[in-house]
Amino acid sequence: MLTAMILYCILGAVAGLLAGLLGIGGGAVVVPMLVFAFDWLNIPTEVAIHMAIGTSLGSIMFTALSSARAHHKRGGVDWNVVKYIAAGILVGTYAGTFVAASIPARYLQMFFVCFLFYVATNMLLNKKPNPTRQLPGFAGMTGAGMFIGAISSLVGIGGGTLSVPFLVWHNVDMRRAVGTSAAIGFPIALAGCLGNIVNGWGTASLPEYSLGFIYLPALVGIVAVSTLTAPRGAALAHKLPIPKLKKIFACFLYCVATKMLLDVL
Repeated sequence: MLTAMILYCILGAVAGLLAGLLGIGGGAVVVPMLVFAFDWLNIPTEVAIHMAIGTSLGSIMFTALSSARAHHKRGGVDWNVVKYIAAGILVGTYAGTFVAASIPARYLQMFFVCFLFYVATNMLLNKKPNPTRQLPGFAGMTGAGMFIGAISSLVGIGGGTLSVPFLVWHNVDMRRAVGTSAAIGFPIALAGCLGNIVNGWGTASLPEYSLGFIYLPALVGIVAVSTLTAPRGAALAHKLPIPKLKKIFACFLYCVATKMLLDVL
């Protein structure tokens, strides 16, 4: 158990840095590592992936708050965007947890992989969005929020992998997109966490100290460190030049897409 807690703390450190630096929840790192840890702890395979996703989303609640607070202090959060997109995020994420609990996400993951490769390539090529493109109105933001939330709940991420490119594509400054995405991560994680508790409640093969699909020892270990490292990542994000920040984010997207593609295949 001590070795497992050390691993959870290391995951928390990485997740926090990523949340602050790139506006993501760190789930792309946390989920696969938790699957490995749960396998090592002999947790049944049929619930390990659901527990990894649920625990990741639970940890993102705290990491997103810490990261968003740090970005807000630097004026890096557009709260109007958060307000307009939150309703769609909550509905899409909560509904997505029921899909994740009942059917395989193979085809949606393949679409997601293609989207990530496309976005990452555009960022590396430094393709500029149409300068007249603006963020959509309430209906468009709600639809985007539902899409981002639904996919986030299926793969256990905080949504930044989608929300940052979405905001940048609509001419939001990269640093502001990262900070706003960090704030968007909280409603994603909140709805995803509640959905995974409901869907996992009463599952017979869950280990001790589980709250639905949330594994509490892992949650505590990750959160204890991620809330400390998230402000460090946020500070770094506001120091790095925009082109370098875009390249870092693009490389991260390639890594996530490649990992997901290998998982699907």
